Amino acid sequence: MGVSLSGLVKGKETNIEELRGRRIGIDAYNTLYQFLSTIRDRFTGEALRDSEGRITSHLSGLFYRTAKLLENGVQPVFVFDGEPPEFKKQTIEEREKTRSEAERKWKEALESGEIEKVKTYAQGATRLTKEMIEDAKKLLEYMGIPWVQAPSEGEAEASFLVKNNKFWAVGSQDWDSLLFGAPRLVKNLTITGRRKVPRKEKYIVISPEIIELEAVLSSLGITHDQLIILGILIGTDYNPGGVKGIGPKNALKLVKEQKTLENVMKHVKWDFDVAPEEIFGFFKNPPVKDIEIEKPEFRPEKIREKLVEEHGFSEERVNSVIEKINEAREKAKQTGLSRFLG
Repeated sequence: MGVSLSGLVKGKETNIEELRGRRIGIDAYNTLYQFLSTIRDRFTGEALRDSEGRITSHLSGLFYRTAKLLENGVQPVFVFDGEPPEFKKQTIEEREKTRSEAERKWKEALESGEIEKVKTYAQGATRLTKEMIEDAKKLLEYMGIPWVQAPSEGEAEASFLVKNNKFWAVGSQDWDSLLFGAPRLVKNLTITGRRKVPRKEKYIVISPEIIELEAVLSSLGITHDQLIILGILIGTDYNPGGVKGIGPKNALKLVKEQKTLENVMKHVKWDFDVAPEEIFGFFKNPPVKDIEIEKPEFRPEKIREKLVEEHGFSEERVNSVIEKINEAREKAKQTGLSRFLG
């Protein structure tokens, strides 16, 4: 979810080959939700399931799409959320209500045969469970891909590690990492390719985009502190929807005129339980920790056991991807990228 700066900020389009040799800290929850939302039956909206009814959409996306990154010499490190701040709990509760309502509408749309509504509501009903998260961590380990447990928000931790040169960029569909001070954000990292436009018989090509914090601040003519204020006005995970009646352009104008959070708040009506100063302080100084990235051993036999034997994935397809990962590892050794890919 997070803040949306898309109306104000445009990324620089690139291609996956240009990211070769880059270590990117991927927002794990954001990415897993993305897989769970998009990898579904086109007619029923149901997630992929194995013979025992267990959801496997997240594992499918994680395996096949992350393997593509490895094939292109990109080193992903997944960063998982820890304990959310206390003032996010209300947002989490409201999201659960929204998911329950989407689930109800999904069932109604299925009965009435409204295919487009089926897909929309099915995506809105997506849930990420503890079991899914643990399964994802195990699969990453078997693939030889590191993961990091954040003390709090995953994007805050990933941003901190970019600032400390452990990662080159944060990989996420959300903009929040810029508010957390990440010098560089990569969007569309795991959704590149041809995609259908919702409710239209039209397809577009999605490519990775790089957004650099300094370029954003320069183009908007504001400081990083003011970017945080701008985000708070538009709406963050901690005050969803933002201040009523203030869109991105008006928010930018107000921030440039009033400069500080104190002055800005004199000109708006704040309808949230959490104080704006508390949100601002969290973006400035979130709970984070410095770590060394430890690379797990690549274990093809465990991948087969997990995906083929446990969840019924196609053995032929899984073996094909394992072979491609092996080829990528060999190529990395020959081109001097072995420190990234083993």
